[in-house]
Amino acid sequence: MPFDTPLAEEIWDKKYRFRSASGEDGNLAGTFDRVACAVAKAEKPAKRKVWTSRFRDALTNFQFIPAGRILAGAGTGRNVTLFNCFVMGTIPDDLPGIFEHLREAAITMQQGGGVGMDFSTIRPSGAPVLGVGAHASGPLSFMDTWDAMCRTIMSAGQRRGAMMGCLRIDHPDIETFIDAKRDGERFRNFNLSVLVTDAFMQALESGDDWTLKHAGTSYRTVAARDLWDRLMQATYDAAEPGVIFVDRVNAENNLADIETISASNPCGEQMLPPYGACLLGSINLARLVSAPFEQEAALDVDQLEHLTETAVRFLDNVIDISRFPLAAQESEAKSKRRIGLGITGLADALIFCGATYGSPEALAKTDIWLGAIKRAAYRASARLAEEKGTYPLYDCAILDRPNLLSLDDETRSLIAAHGLRNGCLTSIAPTGTTSLLADNVSSGVEPVFAFSYMRKVKQADGSTRDEAVTDYALALWKSLHGEVSPPEGIFVSVQTLAPADHVRMQAAAQRHVDSSISKTVNCPAGIDFDAFKDIYLDGYRRGCKGLTTYRPNAITGSVLSMIDSVASPLGEQGLLPRAARLTGATYKLKWPPIAHAVYVTINDSEEGQSTQPFEIFVNSKNMEHYAWTLALTRMISAVFRRGGDVSFVAEELQAVFDPQGGAFMDGRYVPSLPAAIGRIVAEHLGHTDPATDVAHDTSASCCPKCGQKALVRKEGCDTCLECGHSKCG
Repeated sequence: MPFDTPLAEEIWDKKYRFRSASGEDGNLAGTFDRVACAVAKAEKPAKRKVWTSRFRDALTNFQFIPAGRILAGAGTGRNVTLFNCFVMGTIPDDLPGIFEHLREAAITMQQGGGVGMDFSTIRPSGAPVLGVGAHASGPLSFMDTWDAMCRTIMSAGQRRGAMMGCLRIDHPDIETFIDAKRDGERFRNFNLSVLVTDAFMQALESGDDWTLKHAGTSYRTVAARDLWDRLMQATYDAAEPGVIFVDRVNAENNLADIETISASNPCGEQMLPPYGACLLGSINLARLVSAPFEQEAALDVDQLEHLTETAVRFLDNVIDISRFPLAAQESEAKSKRRIGLGITGLADALIFCGATYGSPEALAKTDIWLGAIKRAAYRASARLAEEKGTYPLYDCAILDRPNLLSLDDETRSLIAAHGLRNGCLTSIAPTGTTSLLADNVSSGVEPVFAFSYMRKVKQADGSTRDEAVTDYALALWKSLHGEVSPPEGIFVSVQTLAPADHVRMQAAAQRHVDSSISKTVNCPAGIDFDAFKDIYLDGYRRGCKGLTTYRPNAITGSVLSMIDSVASPLGEQGLLPRAARLTGATYKLKWPPIAHAVYVTINDSEEGQSTQPFEIFVNSKNMEHYAWTLALTRMISAVFRRGGDVSFVAEELQAVFDPQGGAFMDGRYVPSLPAAIGRIVAEHLGHTDPATDVAHDTSASCCPKCGQKALVRKEGCDTCLECGHSKCG
């Protein structure tokens, strides 16, 4: 099975192709064969051949795309989990229990699972700790230990860590939690979400006060509006925290009678109970549209329902063949058999059908398509229950839950007769890497981020080449129509949509989704706060279960500057696209002439199996150097985004001399603040500089030629490791 793009082949080879001493996936078809065969082993022997073939057909042409963990792990025999999403157990408010839960999270992440935690159970900062005469440090101090653990797991060579930290809107430390991401150095491995209750939203609407409390003790009262404005201002300034409307999540949960949810997985599409686990897979809507761009373009709903039936069985089987990091997670997964079937390629499918993302026509099509998936998924689960049995905790009272009350009579009758195999069936996850694997189809329910851009592709000899990356819809248009311009108003992207377009689309999908949706409301950097501050409120009123926004800002960085049009591909600028979430490091720099510390943040992007610096930010309370540091970081970030060898950036910065004089740092003379920043860039790149060793050598002296403290006695001579000056004798 050939790939349509070199990028897709590269991703398959680096992330999903299985290699071992006994053999390997010879091609993508081999990967699909391995996965289909492994998943079919959950069937009775007499049926395995039939279901292997049917699963294989569903995978063909990326019609159904299992989550990356399934593609990479199924049938390999590796000690990994095939589940993407975990929420850890309820954290007790005592030291031994807290660190036991830290250990469990580390084990889960070590096997590749992303984790979510609710820290609301931990007493607030300053609360008395009875018996020891001390005061509590609060939940955020313990979140720091989770953050350090995640960083350690990453440094040990595991996949990038992912965590969600949640705190209730009535917790006494909520204000500190809301502002936490303003510090660019803290919680770099966490996404943060505030658990917002219906009672708070009522207080907000009524203009009432709001009491902050913990374990039955009230601490203080604040104005609900002031707290909400603080949350929205922090989100505006730092792109976090997001919100989870936790009461709505529980009220609309199929399993509300037997579980309580207080946290989500890292991306927010799976709200789960303590030790909850869920696996993911997506139906690629873009592959199901016939006659794309034509007047008669339409998505084949019959094919969609047939594919949904196969996908439900596929994911249900994965529950039985997967490993689990913890026994409690396995018990939770198998007692409720929760699956997360979602979609990808929605934006491209809408383009094929001539519907503008966010328009009434797009909302109507989304309603029809997602409604068909919901109906088919529940019917498939009922038929599986007839064949294999219901999930162990099944109760017929589930028919009275909101998600099932909206089903048609035929589907409800089928459930009433046979029960359900799966307690929850649908959610919509982000499909970043697997969307790229599927020839760069639009991700999840998101609009197209960029129709064209350039990506650096590393070659076997270590060199790189530029590879144009084009959205699936645009690539298909060009293959059919050449350079003829497409219709105006259809090829819309993140850069041209209003926040309300995003919220309307998310709400339209949520009506047919059991769990939740991973979606980002992208906003332009210049959006006015008054136009921004009601985005979460709008989502609440429209029925969303959770929301997240992203606005380019000085703390988290900017989406790359780009010409986002079909006629002018982004490749002309040669800049790599920015992912919604990057990881990196923040370095504290104490420059002696400045009273306040300077913080240098360098974020990385993934290039194959390695990382490359992607952007740099310099922040300090001292505003004297603001203009030139902003200009410098923007220019350096632009260089980073072009990829390739960027070590010269560190070298050029370290060569800058300040006519006002430099300073000694760690026993070494640094000629300027830019030079000090250059040292940090070099450190981040992992480059060693012999001169830096002098910082730990107390015998080093100042060089009479360059003035730097780099003069050492070497082989009978005084030698400067900085400028090369040497005097023997």
